[in-house]
Amino acid sequence: MSEEQKIILFLLLIVCITIHEWAHAWVANKLGDPLPKEQGRVTLDPRSHVDPIGTLLIPLIMIFASPGFAIIGWGKPVQISLPNRETKKRDDILITIAGPLSNLSIALVCSLSFGLFNRIIPLGESGLMLLYQVISLNAVLFLFNLLPIPPLDGSHILKNVINMKDETFLKFSKYGFFALILLINIPAFQNVMGNGIERLNSIFFGIFSLLQS
Repeated sequence: MSEEQKIILFLLLIVCITIHEWAHAWVANKLGDPLPKEQGRVTLDPRSHVDPIGTLLIPLIMIFASPGFAIIGWGKPVQISLPNRETKKRDDILITIAGPLSNLSIALVCSLSFGLFNRIIPLGESGLMLLYQVISLNAVLFLFNLLPIPPLDGSHILKNVINMKDETFLKFSKYGFFALILLINIPAFQNVMGNGIERLNSIFFGIFSLLQS
């Protein structure tokens, strides 16, 4: 990967993480939770969502120190208050899955739009590389954020599925960052993630290809 492609990948990451976190905040706001709006999170301004470690430090190291396409990242977690006790569990799940689904939506929209554009004006090698970066990046963000480790979205899904107490979840969260650092350095995990990314890539590139026939 060239230096130019690495820079583009890093900028794409910031955009995709921003949309991911905005989706959490937007759904929370729509469900009547005032906290994200009060904290200025219902916005597409990247400055409201960038996490110094998850959006900047770790991705920069992985992008510029890796010879291939290797990147993970996360944004500043959106805080929610879940004021409606009757729908608290449902709302938490809906707010949580909004982030990963936004990444699938980005990949789908780009597959469709790039596919239609390519029928009019050929994208060329640079355009196809950009599409590959967008699809692969959002596949990574989708799969990575479903891991049941704080502060990732999967941890909130796990919390609701097994009815974990808030106190237990807070204790669990203290070790989340260290668990993530350990996990991403395990070859077996890297292989599983790689296979998952390839499967998602094939789906979205299949959509792109269908539009060429």
